Amino acid sequence: MLPTLVAIIAILALIILGVISTQRRLVVLDENISNAMSQIGVQLSSRFDALSALLDLTKGYAKHESETLIETIKSRRSLITAKSTPDDVLRQEGVISEALGRIAIVTEQYPELKANQNYIKTMDAVETFENMVRTSRLIYNDSVTKLNREIRMFPVSMIAGMLGFQQKKYLEEQTL
Repeated sequence: MLPTLVAIIAILALIILGVISTQRRLVVLDENISNAMSQIGVQLSSRFDALSALLDLTKGYAKHESETLIETIKSRRSLITAKSTPDDVLRQEGVISEALGRIAIVTEQYPELKANQNYIKTMDAVETFENMVRTSRLIYNDSVTKLNREIRMFPVSMIAGMLGFQQKKYLEEQTL
């Protein structure tokens, strides 16, 4: 009787340790996704700041258009946090793309603006932050792949379901 009881306790201890280990691994993967989303938020915020500086430069050439665009950006800009969704990111990138398109129209009307060194430097900063967002998106999608793969495998799939872990959505490329 005693050896059977010891064996049962040992098996239960192994199962409990397995569940704890799996839970910890899933938490780490989930935290990586939250961190990656936060990084996207930081990069998008920096890109908005550079875009605002770009709009300030266009004020001297197309004041009404710039002011309208600044108000549009302020009203539609939202903060991307660890709890944001891929759809939130797409909406914010859409706001940036729209603003950049309208700035390009103003720039075409004023060649001296296009040649302005401050404009060129600021536009370079916008492009740098765009590249950083792309890199952050890759990291996010890679983190999502790792979590989703882990959740789909047996026996983790059973434990993940019991603990409330679910597959995450990928950041899709924005179509223009």
